[in-house]
Amino acid sequence: LNYRRMPSLLEYLSYNCNFMGILAGPLCSYKDYITFIEGRSYQLQQSEANGKEDTKYEQTDPSPNIAVAQKLLICGLSLLFHMTITKTLPVEYNIDDDFRATASWPVRFFYLYVSLMAARPKYYFAWTLADAINNAAGFGFRGYDKNGVTRWDLVSNLRIQQIEFSTSFKMFLDNWNIQTALWLKRVCYERATFSPTIQTFILSAIWHGVYPGYYLTFLTGVLMTLAARAIRNNIRHYFVESPAVKLCYDIITWMATQVAISYTVVPFVLLSVKPSLTFYSSCYFCLHIASILVLLVFPLKRTQKGSKKHESIQPVWSKKLEEENLLQKNSYSTTNNSFSQKQEITCRYQALKQ
Repeated sequence: LNYRRMPSLLEYLSYNCNFMGILAGPLCSYKDYITFIEGRSYQLQQSEANGKEDTKYEQTDPSPNIAVAQKLLICGLSLLFHMTITKTLPVEYNIDDDFRATASWPVRFFYLYVSLMAARPKYYFAWTLADAINNAAGFGFRGYDKNGVTRWDLVSNLRIQQIEFSTSFKMFLDNWNIQTALWLKRVCYERATFSPTIQTFILSAIWHGVYPGYYLTFLTGVLMTLAARAIRNNIRHYFVESPAVKLCYDIITWMATQVAISYTVVPFVLLSVKPSLTFYSSCYFCLHIASILVLLVFPLKRTQKGSKKHESIQPVWSKKLEEENLLQKNSYSTTNNSFSQKQEITCRYQALKQ
């Protein structure tokens, strides 16, 4: 994603103010944008069976009509869902005094999941509409899959099916607000020298705005992410050998993930401190405490991020110098070997002559 040429003022303003991303995004990389503007985005990349990519050029530009129609249909369904069902399942009802006093814990957690699921279609509508606008303009073409079907998901911001059926906290985050998550990964997570997860969540909270609920959500998300990572690293491998056992594990982790996500993002919807703390205190901060206990019991595996990063940022000229030194050493050793062989032959010849 590195772009080595400094963009002109027109290119810079065009990238930041283009009509396709001026309202709801989604964010795209400058390299992808300028490739589209210069007309170089319609490359046919067909993955072969051996994993290599065969790059060719299409004679005609692929049509985005089918992709745009499908996304507009999703927009219509999301808008209909939001205007009907969402209003009957308000998130604020989770902190209602009568509901908290009379409802049992299973009912409360079930309503928590349903109400937060009902709050998501407005995001589905906005991001899918923005994606459809990009596709209608011809932007977002990723290539062709192995079956020759066009892929218009280069700047897609969400994958609804993976979100609703995610079996881990990471899987949910990887499929929600995708382009912003990639940006956070590039500018913060991959550059952080310590605690990259914590720094990335804090930056995400600052990027979202000044509402206290954002900070409560993302600080809670740090605990949830680390705890989910610890459980997955220490437990998951015991349940993947048998298909039946893995299915049960997936169902349990899906339920746990959906409850944990809903519990985490309640302050994101309520926005204010008092209602957010009212909700968490009514749950006795149960998932906060559970996450801390998990982190105390299960060790987190350290990643070899530093060494890999050092290897990846090694400059090309340094590698070339190493290769040249290696070649010089080889040639030097070869020359020495040939010189010693000649000396040995000369000595033997003189000895025979005598």
